[in-house]
Amino acid sequence: MPHRPTRWELAGDHTREFGERLARLVAEGADVDGEARLADVLVPRGARVLDVGSGMGRVAATLQSRGHRVTAVEPDPALVEQSRRTYPGLAVTQADILEVDLEPGYDLVVLVGNVMAFLAEGTEREVLGRVRALLGPGGRVLVGMHQRGGPDHARRYPPEELEADALACGLDVDLRAGSYELHPPGPDYSVWVLSPVGP
Repeated sequence: MPHRPTRWELAGDHTREFGERLARLVAEGADVDGEARLADVLVPRGARVLDVGSGMGRVAATLQSRGHRVTAVEPDPALVEQSRRTYPGLAVTQADILEVDLEPGYDLVVLVGNVMAFLAEGTEREVLGRVRALLGPGGRVLVGMHQRGGPDHARRYPPEELEADALACGLDVDLRAGSYELHPPGPDYSVWVLSPVGP
């Protein structure tokens, strides 16, 4: 199947601002670990974690530093290079989640930082289905993205639409919140914890 360009790829040079902004925040000592803190409490020590769209590596590196066995996958070569410079101890695979060969059995798959809103058009269910197939027993999925105020090149992905797509792929909503600190759902940002439907 030919490669389908993601919304991230189609945004071109605008995506450079993302890595530069996060690099500044990290250099300034800002708290950029909200996603990783929540991910950490969702799994036992030494869990297998897959970070899809790992970006500059901040979430994956933090989880690795807390003793988890992390697989980081990022398709953007510039972000992969930035990740390797910033976190040299973190192995990152440059690949699209629909094209990379991975062994199932993950305790947690992380899809944060608007990853679901940057996918290639029409591939949302493919990605969620792939993620579902990669989970081990008791595995869960952490998703987070803007509902408004996000990047211009990201799609608008209403909560009810994502939840319908997840259910169609065998994933149910365990939790929906408005932040990684588990504030109530709001209009600006959504966080979900998903798990496989039924026994």
